[in-house]
Amino acid sequence: MLFWIFAAVLTAAVLLLIVPPLLRTAGSGPDREEFDREVYRDQLDELERDRARGLINDAQAEAARAEIARRMLATAEKTAATAGGSSAPRSARVLAVLLALVLPVGALAVYGSVGRPDLPAQPLASRNIEQERGGPPKSVLAAMDKLKAQLAENPGDIQGWLILGQAYAKMGRNGDAADALRHAVALNRDDVEVQGLFGETLVSANDGMVPEEAVAAFDAVLAKEPKDPRARFFAALARFQAGDQQGALDRWSALMAESPADAPWVPVVRDQIREAAVALNLDPAKVTPQPLPPEQKEQQTAQGGQQAAPNAQSQANPQGNAQGNGAGQDEMIRGMVANLAARLDADPSDVDGWLKLARSYGVLGDTAKALDAARKARERAPDRADVQVAYANAVLQTQPRNETPKPLPDEATSALRLALKAEPENKDALWLLGLDAMMSGRRDEAAAHWGKLIAQFKPSDPEYTLLKGRLDALKAGG
Repeated sequence: MLFWIFAAVLTAAVLLLIVPPLLRTAGSGPDREEFDREVYRDQLDELERDRARGLINDAQAEAARAEIARRMLATAEKTAATAGGSSAPRSARVLAVLLALVLPVGALAVYGSVGRPDLPAQPLASRNIEQERGGPPKSVLAAMDKLKAQLAENPGDIQGWLILGQAYAKMGRNGDAADALRHAVALNRDDVEVQGLFGETLVSANDGMVPEEAVAAFDAVLAKEPKDPRARFFAALARFQAGDQQGALDRWSALMAESPADAPWVPVVRDQIREAAVALNLDPAKVTPQPLPPEQKEQQTAQGGQQAAPNAQSQANPQGNAQGNGAGQDEMIRGMVANLAARLDADPSDVDGWLKLARSYGVLGDTAKALDAARKARERAPDRADVQVAYANAVLQTQPRNETPKPLPDEATSALRLALKAEPENKDALWLLGLDAMMSGRRDEAAAHWGKLIAQFKPSDPEYTLLKGRLDALKAGG
């Protein structure tokens, strides 16, 4: 009803703007002729006064009187025609009547065919404003809230933090994504994939600027994977933004020379080389090396392992940043993972390669393949603590997520104990075995594992705060 009242008032307001001027035009015709006749009568009186004063003779007065009379006759005929009904005022009145009828009727006809009069009212409280603005559905937000609640109960779930961070990144909430990935990095600083993703997310959250925390993340990646293209790109970008254009140019040029021509990051690197060259007053054509031929891509991928590329879209438009991990990048990653798997099938003795493959499949969500790759690494190096931890993590990834935390599977705890036997101070093994002991009710054992673990951190580290809270809870009987 409120809509129809508003529509009626609006239609009436439009008619009030259009119809009255037309009606005024229809009734204002004779006023001008009456004014003209009054002027002519004054001219006749003036003519008689001039004749009496001798200013004009009789012949001149008679001629002027005849002309004035002729003009008065013309106005009289015009007045008669108007009184009889001229076409102009009548047409104005007809147009006013038609507008008064056609405008509301036409508006109703258009609304009846184009509008939705049958659509029920939608109160604001019942509408999904976020989805109408292009945001995620309520089901996705509910799933994220559920995941956050689970992480509050089990903050050591690295896979949960990764999923939450990636979900935030796809929503464009890069600050929240960085916070979630920061937890994942704190739980496993040796995972170069997590470090690289964390660093790139920090860059997106800072509008394309590389903060110190991101520099540290990329440095950690390069310490383990010196050929990682994403880390090399952003490390050079950090130098460029700090004013070291020459250092950035050298690093981008080296990355370009070692990249296959069809690598997705090559156009981005070429643009950055051009920008650095212009800043140094150099000819970009002379300082831009040629990339490797496309057919060498597989060889380079095998040498570098599963490596993510710098996000071309976020660098071309730093303000966008939100949709960098799209289908194109996923397709590229899957291609690189397939190349690594093919290389390992040809040379299965590469234990580190199997570990990279297991991590890559885990990030892609293929838990069965991740477990198989970790098992092959374990078969070839059962005495390495990192291999046993990777196998335990792969086992945990295959487990269904429960509403309430449960003890770890025996297969995972056996691998973790072997890792601890090989390396008594292994952080991942101490944390997970302590978590398993706590969920099994063995509080003293959990306190022993976490006590050894907390001794390896400084009070200023976030891990120290997390572990201290857990130990305090154990002492309080929680």
